[in-house]
Amino acid sequence: MRGLRGVPSGDGDGWVRCALGHRHWGRHGAAGLLVRWTDEGGVRRILLAQRVAWSHEGGTWALPGGARDSHETAEQAALREATEEVGLDPTTLTLTHELVDDHGGWSYTTVVGDAAELPAVEPAAETDAIAWVPLPEVRSWPLHTGFATTWPQLAALD
Repeated sequence: MRGLRGVPSGDGDGWVRCALGHRHWGRHGAAGLLVRWTDEGGVRRILLAQRVAWSHEGGTWALPGGARDSHETAEQAALREATEEVGLDPTTLTLTHELVDDHGGWSYTTVVGDAAELPAVEPAAETDAIAWVPLPEVRSWPLHTGFATTWPQLAALD
């Protein structure tokens, strides 16, 4: 299948091994979107998506995200994945940060976006449920291992 300008779309799907010997999804790396929103009571919340059972670490909670295609930047991949997985309109966000978790030959980039108003989202095919979780409660949720590892760095971003 060909996407924009004849570039293969979906060419990032597949498993790879990084220099550390870990197995990762995404032939060209992967990216996810951390959406932050502050509610009416002043509580900062993030959007978590529960991964479907058939996915890697299915049933855990993580950010919308997935494999990067060869022609995509991390930002493009993160926004595409969030649109596919939770129906997010990326124009509702102000992008503020990127955090790269580099494994040597493979990386996961988290793109951070702030929403001024509560964005409309709903679970799609790769997502069983979604939740707006207060920052202090995130660690108490059953998180995907990769997300749990980077969460302390992400939580510290202003």
